[in-house]
Amino acid sequence: MKPISHVIIAVVAGLTLGAASTATAQGKPAPVARVRHTPVVHSSNPSSKPKNPSDTFRGVAGKLGTTPDAMESAYQTAQQANPKLTRGQFVAANVLAQNLSSKNPAITTQAILSGLQSGKSMGQTLQSLGLSSKEAHDAQRQADRDAKAAQRAAADSAKH
Repeated sequence: MKPISHVIIAVVAGLTLGAASTATAQGKPAPVARVRHTPVVHSSNPSSKPKNPSDTFRGVAGKLGTTPDAMESAYQTAQQANPKLTRGQFVAANVLAQNLSSKNPAITTQAILSGLQSGKSMGQTLQSLGLSSKEAHDAQRQADRDAKAAQRAAADSAKH
């Protein structure tokens, strides 16, 4: 006995072929049959997701001299002001501010978050705070490397 899905496919295919032959016999182009596929649902690996959302800030929190819980709380507060703010943008704003504030005191986490909230990109925000386009680009790349290195270091220390 065939599974029900094979029977349904056979019936749909037969109906489509029958409609196509009727349409072509009448001199009209055959209609294009649209097939709706069922999306494949992949179960996520629960062990790869942190049990506590603040764990995603564990590595960068150490680099910034704070705690993951304090970072999570600050992120939640910032996200209330800007619902489109992502964790990545929040981390980048904090790392950029730490990296650049000694050379340019106008570059603070809050100034960067305000620029993002106003609809500017990270690069546009940094430029409005006094960096050139190249300096903004380089600073973003360095902040990304710093954040990734901090996450790797935290992951390595968690393994040992």
